Amino acid sequence: MPAIPSNKPYRVGRSRTGLGLFATKPIKKGAKIVRYFGPLLDSRKEKDDAIENKYLFELNNRWTIDGSVRKNIARYINHACRPNAESDVKPRKRKVVIRAIKNIEPGDEINYDYGTDYFKEYIKPIGCKCVACEKKRKKQRAEARAQKARLKAKAERKALKQAEKQAAKAARKKPSKPAHANGKLLNGHAAKSATGRMAKSGISVKARGKPGGESRASA
Repeated sequence: MPAIPSNKPYRVGRSRTGLGLFATKPIKKGAKIVRYFGPLLDSRKEKDDAIENKYLFELNNRWTIDGSVRKNIARYINHACRPNAESDVKPRKRKVVIRAIKNIEPGDEINYDYGTDYFKEYIKPIGCKCVACEKKRKKQRAEARAQKARLKAKAERKALKQAEKQAAKAARKKPSKPAHANGKLLNGHAAKSATGRMAKSGISVKARGKPGGESRASA
């Protein structure tokens, strides 16, 4: 990493996208932070027009700054959809300065919007990792989990209701059997007597005479 003078209000450090530029001192809104610089490329020259890297900053249709040189500290500033800085482009002077558009506190990462063309070509294919987009994705994931839980609960309630309907339907179709208790039907009808059972089996029962009486004989 390039050495940064101690009087500068920033440092290079680790961020969620790799390296980034972080404030070490308070930076007021509107203040100049750092200049974006490097060799000027002329699109009219074939060799210049053939150069390709992620640090090319187009000033106009002809001139482009090649910011890939290590001394260009501004190249460490990452993109953000809701930035705290912006690029102040001055094509006639062939100069770009990064300025604060918000008050930036020590420890905050400095960022600016790279523009639509750069976003579509380099950032969109891999997904933007700025704070605003991370919060948006986190919210979307939470909403998706909540929706999934709601659908699961709805399906469980529907399945339970269906099971209850089927159980009630089965109960209505099944005939009920009368229960017995102590030889009697619970519906109030008496059970068959022992005598009736014996008569049915062919056994006769003789009546007994009175005690001490005489039986009559036939003449």
